[in-house]
Amino acid sequence: MLHIEDLCAVRGQGNQAHHVYLPQLTLRPGEVMAITGESGCGKSTLLETIGLLLRPSKIGRFELTDNSQTLNIAALLNSDKQTELANIRARQLGFVLQNGGLLPYLTVQDNIRLPSQLLGTHPDKAMLNRIIEALKLAPLLAKYPAQLSFGERQRTAFARAIVHRPGLILADEPTAALDPFNAQQLFSLFIDLVSQEGMMALVVCHDRPLIQRFNLPVLVARFDQMSASPSEAQKGTYFVP
Repeated sequence: MLHIEDLCAVRGQGNQAHHVYLPQLTLRPGEVMAITGESGCGKSTLLETIGLLLRPSKIGRFELTDNSQTLNIAALLNSDKQTELANIRARQLGFVLQNGGLLPYLTVQDNIRLPSQLLGTHPDKAMLNRIIEALKLAPLLAKYPAQLSFGERQRTAFARAIVHRPGLILADEPTAALDPFNAQQLFSLFIDLVSQEGMMALVVCHDRPLIQRFNLPVLVARFDQMSASPSEAQKGTYFVP
């Protein structure tokens, strides 16, 4: 499970600073939650902070439980334990970028295997085969990213994010450039895999019909919703259910 309380991240400085708040979040194994809001409201900032790419300015609770082991990420952040945080980022988190983020000089197969190789492990063969079959990647394994359509690159990116069995997958508008049919197909495959493997996922998504079709729980951006005073420290975007 994922538990986060009282998280604040800041992008920019001085009068240009934008504060992003997450009062509370609970995510359970098999669950996919969407993050929505206007452009520039801080969705990517929130995702980067949860993904340990951006250090929060404040954190009350941040725990990730996997295989009966609870990782107190808030304590590591507050103590600036960068080595331990990097290890959690590599082993427990999977990332899907808008453009796929594939390495152009690696084949589809090698791109998928890359996270496991960086961890010094081999992907579980049964898991790898399930992913390749579910995402219909078998005919593409020997191809390079430049030879793929955008949808094929995104399917490969999903496979790469999942194959090392992370506890939490973070996807930043992964279907934004896809037509509605392919976006729906990819979303369906992704949700099924997350559910089957008992993972969790946070997905930034602007496609409201897609979110409604799959009946996903949503974190919605609210500007200054909880401001108690006009002080600058209180202002920003709040993400609430």
